[in-house]
Amino acid sequence: MADHLIKNAQVINDGKIVTADVLVRGQRIERVDPNIDVKYKVNEIDATGLHLMPGIIDDQVHFREPGLTHKANIYTEAKAAVAGGTTSFMEMPNVNPATLTIDLLEQKYEIGKQTSLANYSFYMGTSLTNYEELLKVDRTTTAGIKIFMGSSTGNMLVDDPELLERIFTERSDILIATHCEDDKLVNERTQMYKEKYGENIPFECHAEIRNEEVCYNSSSFAVQLAKKHNTRLHILHISTEKEIGLFRNDIPLKEKRITSEVCVHHLWFDKEDYARLGSKIKCNPAIKEAHHKKALMAALLDDHLDIIATDHAPHTLEEKSGTYLKAPSGLPLVQHSLNVMLEFYQQGKISLERIIEKMCHAPAICFQVKDRGYLHEGYFADMVLVDTHKQWTVKPENIYYKCGWSPYENHQFTGQVLKTFVNGHIAYANGAFDESIKGERLMFNR
Repeated sequence: MADHLIKNAQVINDGKIVTADVLVRGQRIERVDPNIDVKYKVNEIDATGLHLMPGIIDDQVHFREPGLTHKANIYTEAKAAVAGGTTSFMEMPNVNPATLTIDLLEQKYEIGKQTSLANYSFYMGTSLTNYEELLKVDRTTTAGIKIFMGSSTGNMLVDDPELLERIFTERSDILIATHCEDDKLVNERTQMYKEKYGENIPFECHAEIRNEEVCYNSSSFAVQLAKKHNTRLHILHISTEKEIGLFRNDIPLKEKRITSEVCVHHLWFDKEDYARLGSKIKCNPAIKEAHHKKALMAALLDDHLDIIATDHAPHTLEEKSGTYLKAPSGLPLVQHSLNVMLEFYQQGKISLERIIEKMCHAPAICFQVKDRGYLHEGYFADMVLVDTHKQWTVKPENIYYKCGWSPYENHQFTGQVLKTFVNGHIAYANGAFDESIKGERLMFNR
């Protein structure tokens, strides 16, 4: 592996932007300094006018392997992630078979080891019958335990209060990540809209079927359980204004026992976009009215919401072409999450420093990821070189998802990833991939 010296970069790190050189030896950052000269052979990169940032850590993706690989797999989606500046991901258990045993969990880690260009971790899933398996999960080598406290695929809906009490009590030592929607209320509201529209429910009704009450009922219950048992709770994809009040912003992130994330699509889209995009933006929790996304951005900036993620969840266009009741929920996002946030930067809604805090630093703190998330000496050299001025348009030929489409297709972004380093290896550069070295399993300081 070549050593690298990045010269004259605008380094975004620790809430500051400074002009500096960064020396990478092997997998790690050796020095960050205003002026570095070396007397041995290195790959020197002139980064004048460019920004260098830590690699994004996305704590919520669905890469569909095993069992659903007609629409995505770890290999393809990890490539897309790296092309978009995401160097580490944490992947969800609702695959086929669902990740409900230690053996199945380790099988996914082996797939990641063999095929993933990005660094990887996987969640252990929860069902009504795998309690004993949950007790075996090693908190230092696995992202966490995922609980669907709302509707899910397969047998992963966990709505038994007694079982939830046991899990929140016995595994209070590991991060528990929850999808929070009130399944009973979703079913009732779906039936109500079926009676009104039959099989042809308009897609914009998704925001009404999976409304604010659906989310708050479940999220507030999860917070109540976590407070009762001092559980390390992380609530995924907050989508409503009402839920914001469940979280604190008066203590540092590292001291929080209850944390939250917001996803890029809930910041970008709103109910009006269903008329244009229909099933392509159908997701759970639903994209809702515009006042929610405004409140979510404000809560991100004032630290009620801690992390920016994607909930990347690809389906084929054929699958998405069905009616409201048949079209699956989820959309592909991991390649374009940084671009979405850079667009908000261009609009003056968020600073570059805050983007890096919420996409890189905060996930590392929240999940206690070992030696990643910062451009610190001694840390793994997960880095992204970005031209914040370069304009480009999302088109089929530059979409790397296996499903081949994006809700941002034909949108022109300002800001482009030029190079992505994963553990010191240039995995992506100007539209080309070097797959000779794969990513590594994430480790956690717990």
